[in-house]
Amino acid sequence: MAKIHVNLDGRTILVTGSPGFIGANLVLRLLRTMKDGMVISLDNMNDYYDPRLKAYRLGQIEAAAKTAQAKHVFIKGSIADKALVDSVFEQYQPDVAVNLAAQAGVRYSIDHPEAYIEANLVGFFNILEACRRHPVAHLVYASSSSVYGGNKKVPFHTDDRVDHPVSLYAATKKADELLAHSYAKLYDIPCTGLRFFTVYGPAGRPDMFYYSATEKLLRGETIRIFNYGNCLRDFTYIDDIVEGVYRVMQGAPERRKGEDGLPVPPYALYNIGGGKPENLLDFIAVLQRELVRAELLPADYDFNAHRELVPMQPGDVPVTFADAAALEADYGFRPAIGIREGLRRFVEWYATYRERD
Repeated sequence: MAKIHVNLDGRTILVTGSPGFIGANLVLRLLRTMKDGMVISLDNMNDYYDPRLKAYRLGQIEAAAKTAQAKHVFIKGSIADKALVDSVFEQYQPDVAVNLAAQAGVRYSIDHPEAYIEANLVGFFNILEACRRHPVAHLVYASSSSVYGGNKKVPFHTDDRVDHPVSLYAATKKADELLAHSYAKLYDIPCTGLRFFTVYGPAGRPDMFYYSATEKLLRGETIRIFNYGNCLRDFTYIDDIVEGVYRVMQGAPERRKGEDGLPVPPYALYNIGGGKPENLLDFIAVLQRELVRAELLPADYDFNAHRELVPMQPGDVPVTFADAAALEADYGFRPAIGIREGLRRFVEWYATYRERD
């Protein structure tokens, strides 16, 4: 699909879900590169995981904003609060909106479904409605590799059918894609959805396996490895995710009319993943080596005594595998940071954060 260049300099950019993991890193990237303009962070700072980590990321953003050429504003609140979302759009008139705010986590959705309906459906609807009333040059939003469910065809392509989600989280993300498509068609809003694949890295989410496994091993606890370790994951390092989002923001789907005189939906969908699935046991082995290398654990630590192989857990899938050829073709980018480098950066960060904490 043809793209319209969106110059980010001098623009007002709204990033919801900042200071969440991806949102915070995206805002830091924008503050480093924008020569003018404003970045607005919007997040409710909930306690799905330790709020101190979000406060830590917000502190990084505020420190970066002191020397940045672009301004930064943080607004605490939920995208499920329609009045708040409307007021933000009315006051700041964002040129680009990046919706990363969501209730994440496959397993959490089993016991807390209402959180997913509120954030992922009601919240995203509020963003779409605000973009309709206050037109933006580009709406970029986060989807997830979870929408592929139990698909057996690999690698996963965005043209594949995704009609059989295995978790409520996945169902809400697929619903977001359908909502965005309908708003693109009805109101000519340029929308791009991004299906993220297993994002990891420094200051990541503590509920993700690599992070929780690190903390359990350091406490001498046992880590549970699902499906007896027979899982393949397309792990994607945070810098690769941010680079992909940053490039996509600058290329909005072209508005045009169809043969019927009505708008052809300016809508696109991409995978962001490395296209190189790693065996979960290999991933764990690399993590263990890096923990020893950083002297967080002793060289003689008995890792085998601190692992338990267990069956697959509801909501999980055995394989994720991204076909990112479209992203590379349209934006000249493909994730490339491998797990050894990525986990080393995470462990080095964790060592310093642990001392600080």
